[in-house]
Amino acid sequence: MQLTNLRKCCKEGNINWSAHGLSRLQERGISVRDVILCIEHGEIIEDYPNDFPHPSCLIYGSTVDAQIIHTVAGYDGIYIYIITAYFPSLDKFLPDLKTRRQ
Repeated sequence: MQLTNLRKCCKEGNINWSAHGLSRLQERGISVRDVILCIEHGEIIEDYPNDFPHPSCLIYGSTVDAQIIHTVAGYDGIYIYIITAYFPSLDKFLPDLKTRRQ
């Protein structure tokens, strides 16, 4: 997956926000702007090309308050689909918060 395509979708407003995803963001204290910043300035750390219904990826970035955030997003060639976003924990990731623990 190309991050440039995801960034283009954000710039053009071609973003699909699911009700479930927005609810999870609210529960976690993550804003829509935080997710967009993560995509605009972050990096893909995991790629899921066989996800259904669209290929997706895990993006590492930061919030407006400079907190590390992960965003999971799908892409169908036209739209970016925001699946979820969360603050990564050391329980699941190494101290770089990019590498998943085995």
